[in-house]
Amino acid sequence: MKETNLIVMDLRQFLMCLSLCTAFALSKPTEKKDRVHHEPQLSDKVHNDAQSFDYDHDAFLGAEEAKTFDQLTPEESKERLGKIVSKIDGDKDGFVTVDELKDWIKFAQKRWIYEDVEQQWKGHDLNEDGLVSWEEYKNATYGYVLDDPDPVDEFNYQQVMVRDKRRFQMANKDGDLIATKEEFTAFLHPEEYDYMKDVIVQETMEDIDKNSDGFIDLEEYIGDMYSHNGKADEPEWVKTEREQFVEFRDKNHDGKMDKEETKDWILPSDYDHAEAEARHLVYESDQNKDGKLTKEEIVDKYDLFVGSQATDFGEALVRHDEF
Repeated sequence: MKETNLIVMDLRQFLMCLSLCTAFALSKPTEKKDRVHHEPQLSDKVHNDAQSFDYDHDAFLGAEEAKTFDQLTPEESKERLGKIVSKIDGDKDGFVTVDELKDWIKFAQKRWIYEDVEQQWKGHDLNEDGLVSWEEYKNATYGYVLDDPDPVDEFNYQQVMVRDKRRFQMANKDGDLIATKEEFTAFLHPEEYDYMKDVIVQETMEDIDKNSDGFIDLEEYIGDMYSHNGKADEPEWVKTEREQFVEFRDKNHDGKMDKEETKDWILPSDYDHAEAEARHLVYESDQNKDGKLTKEEIVDKYDLFVGSQATDFGEALVRHDEF
């Protein structure tokens, strides 16, 4: 049981450092720490339908699932696509709208998050009632460490636990400290939820604001990214960051960043790649130009949405031009 608790605890700490770059993470002297949460790209492929539909496949399915479809026959690919369409049509009216397609693309791109939540859920829903209470999470994650009279680890687990509880409360919209799976997902991955943005900003400021004055000044901002370690000369990127702070981060030019300025820094308003791709897929597949897609319209353009091992791209281009 002790080994299980330690494994869960280590996993939690790793995810917390990875997602929020907390103060516990150590930076190399010339390594830049990036706290900015950008909307991820849908694919690393070039989006050029005149060459291939690989970008669209990655966007619609996720890169890993797209590889699976590449091994299917056209018949198998169409059959699976039809089943996916039924899932995308949330209101079951027989049509797929841009919004429904956008939601699906966002889900496909963030599937790894849901897989991570599923894995952690099993280790925290101790009574298997389909909910995770704060007590269950605390006991599974911190129970052994807090019972140890002489913890050898350097972390202040009490402080981390208080911070976790605050985030857990924020994720619980009804405030009952009992999380549904969706609320547990918001707790583990707050950057994915609009209503959790304030806690991301709060945690970030607590990490960087060393003098606890409620602001982030220039030296605190640079110190979070770079440690001099006795070296007199700063790397060029550090000088650039100083300029960025003065010219862009500190919008009111008072020498420090407040909560709103910090929020603009770490949670910028990004271009919505999922919506742009959803509109593109609808435009290319909407045969009767009514602004929404039927299952037949999507399956007819299956080569745009998904791949298959027998699809000849030259033939696909011909079909593409016909519509």
